[in-house]
Amino acid sequence: MPSVVPWLLAAALAACVLGGLAWWAAGDGPLIDPTDAASVARGEGLYREHCASCHGADLAGQPNWRVRGPDGKLPAPPHDTSGHTWHHPDAMLFGMVKEGFQSGRYAPPGYRSDMPGYGDRLTDEEIVAVLAYIKSTWPEAQRAHQAALSRP
Repeated sequence: MPSVVPWLLAAALAACVLGGLAWWAAGDGPLIDPTDAASVARGEGLYREHCASCHGADLAGQPNWRVRGPDGKLPAPPHDTSGHTWHHPDAMLFGMVKEGFQSGRYAPPGYRSDMPGYGDRLTDEEIVAVLAYIKSTWPEAQRAHQAALSRP
């Protein structure tokens, strides 16, 4: 009768590898705390300096942000509750700000956007602060929904 030990070892190894991959993928990016007053205050200033010109000082985005322009690109969306920022987990939001809105990574293949990456202008901590500020403006229901998406 064949031994089951090799099969058990293979199954255990596969479980460890899959568990490790899931842990690694879930941990891709910081969790952003919208209740950290110092981070929120810093983020508000950085938002006004780097983001408000496109996304609006009041986070309302550009007019007709759901309608493509002649160049095929969508205007900058709002970051308030009328937009979809709160529909994305922290790791994705962090990546979008750091790397820019990349087709095939943060959007469907072929999607074009004017959203640049800020990884060469802002530190990771500054990006977290900007996102903490944005999240701090949302009502508790949106914060809770978005926090649930962000948990590993």
